[in-house]
Amino acid sequence: MVKLKGLIAILGWMLIVAPASASRVCATDDLGEKVCLDRPATRIAALSPGATELAWAAGAGDQVVAVVAYSDYPPAAREVTSVGSHTRMDMERLLQLRPDLVIGWVTGNPSEQLATLKKVGIPVFSIEPRSFEAVSHTIERLSVLAGTETEGFAEAEHFRQGIAGLRTQFENADPVSVFYQVWDEPLMTVNGEHLIGEMIQLCGGANVFGHLDRLVPRISAEAVVAADPEAILAGGMGEENRHWLARWQNFPSLTATARDNLFFIPPSLVQRPTPRMLVGTRLFCDKLEVARDRRSDGVHL
Repeated sequence: MVKLKGLIAILGWMLIVAPASASRVCATDDLGEKVCLDRPATRIAALSPGATELAWAAGAGDQVVAVVAYSDYPPAAREVTSVGSHTRMDMERLLQLRPDLVIGWVTGNPSEQLATLKKVGIPVFSIEPRSFEAVSHTIERLSVLAGTETEGFAEAEHFRQGIAGLRTQFENADPVSVFYQVWDEPLMTVNGEHLIGEMIQLCGGANVFGHLDRLVPRISAEAVVAADPEAILAGGMGEENRHWLARWQNFPSLTATARDNLFFIPPSLVQRPTPRMLVGTRLFCDKLEVARDRRSDGVHL
């Protein structure tokens, strides 16, 4: 890692004090810190794939100059310079791109690297949306910092209304016990406080591990068998990789397996807190509807 003195040299351009102007913008991030800019950001670094999507959703895609690995949506994001992974950025490369705003990930980015960015004078806006409403609010706050309020607030409201419509549609749906597999090795799921937990609840699902304390708890296959969910939904290591579901075929006594309620969900649609969760939630709800229909159809495969 480049020493702090070297970073400051790279950022000499930032040490010039600019006068405050009427275009000064401020927003409070998810750490409760107020971030203020003398003018809307024009050179944004998004340090997670989700942050990249949210920047575009806020109408600020043209202002993004740096992303990290797996920032693949929208397609235009693939053309932006990558500065490493969300767990380890190339700080020298990042600073050479002269960002005037960094969108950080509270629990995903190394805290010491974010602290270094702040120390050399770069504003860091830390995000971690943990509810559907928080996704909309994050888009709105980013659009304020980027000066793209018209587009950003419209996108936030579109997402908000779409989720509200789904909530109304499924508010009286018969419960379906659900296991959502967020990772394979080690086997991991989500609890009821997680955003995906909110998705499960909205669709009329009952998360069999919703009571656990950890947001993303590790579990065992034996625990899944004991819980005997009616439906199992999983993503995978890619948008078309369904192999995580194959292991459950080895447990024919599971209700989910016996009824063929083993459903693949493209992970980027549910595991990134972005407006595409509206598409993912619709898909999730549709899968639980299939599970409900198979009760009456007597499907036991």
